[in-house]
Amino acid sequence: MVVTQVLNTCTLILTYHRELLVSQLRSIQCILDNLLACSFVCEEDVEIVLRSATRTDQVRKILELVQCKGEEACEYFIYVIYKVRDAYVDLQPWLKEINYSPSSDATALSVVNTDPISRYSEKLRHEMSRDTCFIMSYGQREETRLEDLYTDTQMALLDDCNEHLGFLGSLDELFADQAVFNPQGEIIYVIGDAGVGKSILLQRLQNLWSKKDLQADAIFFFKFRCRMFSLFKDTDQISLRDLLFKYNCFPDHDPNNEVFDYILRFPEKVLFTFDGYDEIQMNDLLNAPEVVSPDAKAHPVQLLDSLLGGKLLKGSQKVLTARTGTEIQSTVIRKKVVLRGFSPAHLKTYISIHFKEQEHRDQVSVQLDASPHLCGLCSTPLFCWIVLKSFRHLHTMHDSFHLPETCVTLTDIFLLLCEVCLSRSGSSAPSLLKKSPRCVSETFVAGLRPLAAFAKVALRGMERSSFVYSQEELMECGLTEEDLTLGFLRPVGECDASGGPATFEILHIILHSFLAAFALVLDEQAAAGSVLKFFTECRRKREARCAPCLSCFCGSSKSGEKTLFETNEHFQFTNLFLCGLLSKAHAGLMEHLVSPVLLRKKRALLKSYLSTSVKSHLVGLPHHNSGEGQKVHVLPNFLWMLRCIFETGSRDIAQMTAKGITAGFIKLGYCNVFSGDCTALNFVLQHRQKLLGLDMDNNNISDYGVKQLRPSFCKMTIVRLCVNHLSDSSVEVLAEELCKHKVVEVLGLYNNYITDAGAKLVAQIIEECPKLRVVKIGKNKITAVGGRYLASAIQKSASIFDVGMWGNSIGDEGAQAFAEALRNHPRLTNLSLAANGITSKGGRCLAEALKENSVLRIFWLVQNELNDDAAPHLAELVQLLIDAALRGITGTTEGTRLWMR
Repeated sequence: MVVTQVLNTCTLILTYHRELLVSQLRSIQCILDNLLACSFVCEEDVEIVLRSATRTDQVRKILELVQCKGEEACEYFIYVIYKVRDAYVDLQPWLKEINYSPSSDATALSVVNTDPISRYSEKLRHEMSRDTCFIMSYGQREETRLEDLYTDTQMALLDDCNEHLGFLGSLDELFADQAVFNPQGEIIYVIGDAGVGKSILLQRLQNLWSKKDLQADAIFFFKFRCRMFSLFKDTDQISLRDLLFKYNCFPDHDPNNEVFDYILRFPEKVLFTFDGYDEIQMNDLLNAPEVVSPDAKAHPVQLLDSLLGGKLLKGSQKVLTARTGTEIQSTVIRKKVVLRGFSPAHLKTYISIHFKEQEHRDQVSVQLDASPHLCGLCSTPLFCWIVLKSFRHLHTMHDSFHLPETCVTLTDIFLLLCEVCLSRSGSSAPSLLKKSPRCVSETFVAGLRPLAAFAKVALRGMERSSFVYSQEELMECGLTEEDLTLGFLRPVGECDASGGPATFEILHIILHSFLAAFALVLDEQAAAGSVLKFFTECRRKREARCAPCLSCFCGSSKSGEKTLFETNEHFQFTNLFLCGLLSKAHAGLMEHLVSPVLLRKKRALLKSYLSTSVKSHLVGLPHHNSGEGQKVHVLPNFLWMLRCIFETGSRDIAQMTAKGITAGFIKLGYCNVFSGDCTALNFVLQHRQKLLGLDMDNNNISDYGVKQLRPSFCKMTIVRLCVNHLSDSSVEVLAEELCKHKVVEVLGLYNNYITDAGAKLVAQIIEECPKLRVVKIGKNKITAVGGRYLASAIQKSASIFDVGMWGNSIGDEGAQAFAEALRNHPRLTNLSLAANGITSKGGRCLAEALKENSVLRIFWLVQNELNDDAAPHLAELVQLLIDAALRGITGTTEGTRLWMR
């Protein structure tokens, strides 16, 4: 530093630091371009520099030139390094070391960034901005700006054991250190159900980066859809350079490969997004050898595997999305995020975006509020988008249009989408002067030809596990140029010779499944039994590999054949929609499109198959005895079974299923149940005659789901809804139903968002339900006010013996209330007041009360704020315990276990 301070001219600085500059200055062209533009060197000087064979010799020539030109040229040389930071990242510490601050003479001169690295970064931003600023809506004719429609969803953080850690406040927090459970991992793993918004979240990230609004230290951003890796031939071999540049954008003006060299040297400056990891051929990934050399050529899937595993570009940032249930090695995951869809607040925001007029907002809100099930479905962004767009479109076309109020199924929602797409054709266009009355069957009959063609395309893709189509393939199925604009397809991939899209895909994988199911129903040439082709294909593989279940689509029909989607959830959705389209509820519409005789035959075949499969599934459920009676922990596909039954609307199958559940306690924890599934669950459980315990801990049912389960609470003895994002609104429903029927014995509401208002309602349940034995309401938002309500109710209850209040904020005031409840309580044996902000004042009250308690055995006070002031009182209590144990008498506080810290 002393030497540097003596060097008071830029000429001397360049002389003293010549060795460092020669070794670390890399972008020669940018320096030369700017020196030439400001006339510090001439064309001949540039030619002399470029004649040098190596980069280091070129740097030496430049230094000699600028030092010969004088002090001003030397400072401008340093100023270029100062201004073009991306290109000269290695020299930024050097600028700080010499304490460089540009003079007014230097800042008056312009600097143009001609560095290949910076140019490529800007090109990436420009192209990504162009590609991500619009959301494709219905077809290719209607586009919406991303920033005008994007709404955040609930982004829950998980730990390595999938335990909930809270929510992200914004997308910027995705790259923060919060909830990082593996610092050595490089992948931010984003999971969620189909339609929950994974792809749109990545598009938002990409768009923010293109505008330099993303808080991530990345100069380069490469985006990939994992589906593209399944389009390569088995013999394809490409290099990492090709993968990055050929399938994103190519670096212009980079004859010396400076961009790729920079990426290899600074992988931490690179951000990748990989969308839809579940769409990768998993067998290929497992069998592929690792690629460790960036210059080696390999199959693209091998390159992907090596990128994700950190064998290539170790240290680069990666965001990977996949559907729920897709597992990857935890060693490569840095943090995990699960998308939970729209909260009520998000839904309100989304409605306001779609409808600018307050009248329409109110109308939609009223109709949604009338149907908790529809609200639950609308918590999934894709379904919400369909419902709101359908409402707006059909409302402008017809005299009146109202959202369905009851028994809304996924089939109903996708029929709405099809109606909107078909109504956009010329034959269905309404008069500009007068709106037409709505007739759904007329719209579908008029659009049957293109609908059948789209359905044929979807079924072909489903059968071969390929979801990208050329224009020739579409025409083979009977589609015309005009049909392509109806909105079922969107362009992907490269353009053809005329500049038009060369390849297409169906708007969303769930719509793809819906259209494939439609094809099975519409087909009058194939045998009626072919309608069950995806059920029976699954059955063959299930018998070979899986326990009996209704919908365990876990492989292809041919031995050794590779399957695209390991989870095969698209088959499950196809069967789901098949159940909906063949339901009695849609018979009136389908009889206009298919022969009624054939339709009835297909419906009978499906109903018979479902009945047989449900019986087989229920027999195969694992039962075991527990302290709460005979318990059954359902298999993952039990949920798909319920969904299918609900789509059929068949009360017969629902009653048979309810009767077939012989256990008194069903465990549905960690089954990825979302709010829309609760109507399907209720559709079955409402037919059950006997009392039932239900454990739905660690799901995503939210307040909408609790409202949908309302009719089933009358027979529930165990209600476990821990970690389900419930608010006081859910507790209001529970209080009304549980207090009405008074059969509940166990109530679990741990780790939700219940406040003092909800605590007051739980207190009401404790007081009015004489059989209630266990209440778990820890880790909510309960203060001393709610603590007093609960303590008072517990004091009055003669049945309660286990109360969990860990992780609230009742403080000393709440502790005093619980002390009164403990005093001489005849039944309470287990109590946790851990992590409640209790100080020595509250501790003294509890210790005094325990002296008069003869039944409490387990008492948790850890993670509070007790100090030495409480020690004498607690010591006295402990001494009483010791004396009782030594005397061997039965009485005061015998057998009590205290956990205090």
